[in-house]
Amino acid sequence: MQLKDRIRGYLPVVIDVETAGFNESKDALLEICAIILDIDESGSFVQTEPMHFHIEPFSGANLEPSALKFNGIDVNNPFRMAVTEKHALNQIFTKIKTELSNKECTRAILIGHNAFFDLGFLKAATERVKIKSPFHQFSTLDTVTLSALYYGETVLAKAIARAGIEWDDSQAHSALYDTQKTAELFCQIFNAQDNL
Repeated sequence: MQLKDRIRGYLPVVIDVETAGFNESKDALLEICAIILDIDESGSFVQTEPMHFHIEPFSGANLEPSALKFNGIDVNNPFRMAVTEKHALNQIFTKIKTELSNKECTRAILIGHNAFFDLGFLKAATERVKIKSPFHQFSTLDTVTLSALYYGETVLAKAIARAGIEWDDSQAHSALYDTQKTAELFCQIFNAQDNL
């Protein structure tokens, strides 16, 4: 089976963001990771290389202290090697557009844990930097719903544990780690379903 035939012509892309609050129009986007999924020779979903960026807060962005305490991000740390929203999104979108063409898919579809949150911040950043998004504007695939169905859990760490996937609390709430684990969870659920 080809990737384009698996989810209605969509290219599945797992996204996680770390932010300085819950308001996508006011609070800073601080970190983003994207992992494009592919299908291997056996027809199973697999992860590709992650695209991960630390982001400079946009001009006038709100930095909610409670959010920064929760995710442990020090926005002034020079070792973050933060880039602008435009740079990060251009890099991610360029790779996605290449894969859309290579895989003959129509649009990218965002996969996330509480996907509406990630999509909201992604859309707000895309509008701020005025570039065209390859993502479907409102359809997502949410591992919260899949986890509730398969494992009776909606919290990522608890769903991961029920799925028998390794989880390290010390690495949680980084966009890179959470994207990799969300992708692993999604692949496990979809691959198990395909083998029923």
